[in-house]
Amino acid sequence: MHLNNRKKDLFQKDKYVQDCLDSLVARLNAGNSDAADELVDSYYEQIYLLMRRLGHGHQVSEDLTQECFLQAWQHIGQLRSSKALKGWMYRIAVNISKQYFRRYKEKNSIGNTDEIQPIEDCQNKLENYEQLCLLKDALDMLPVKLKETIILHYMQHLTIKEAARAAGVAKGTFKSRLNRDLKKLRKQLYRK
Repeated sequence: MHLNNRKKDLFQKDKYVQDCLDSLVARLNAGNSDAADELVDSYYEQIYLLMRRLGHGHQVSEDLTQECFLQAWQHIGQLRSSKALKGWMYRIAVNISKQYFRRYKEKNSIGNTDEIQPIEDCQNKLENYEQLCLLKDALDMLPVKLKETIILHYMQHLTIKEAARAAGVAKGTFKSRLNRDLKKLRKQLYRK
């Protein structure tokens, strides 16, 4: 009986969250500026971290994140479903990042790893830092298109469906790319 109540509570919570998203998308489509503020509050940090992980510096990441929200506001009429909101935002962000790289041909790097907090033991901190550096170097060796799949799914914690939408490919294609990219990353890591 307790389990049934918990499932019911989770269902009601999910329904509440979905209702809030539906309301947000409806208000965005109506041009409500308060809804635009909510959108920024909800996704700013995630989009900024994506830009950092894709290899942009701090200031460029802030600029590109702002550009992402400007583009979202300008094209809000294209958003049809609240269920697609997260993937849609990431798709805009990935496209803006690609445009920036094409325009400025900036050296690709995985970005800052400051947000990863190793455990407190000094030896473990050093080992974690060394492993993180090896992973960062291996990711740096991959072209932007390849590391994009790894970053979207594993570092931004998007589902396969959301990450595929953000990358602009079918779910099966994304899974295939992710599998191939992980193999290439392993080769890079074990080559050292």
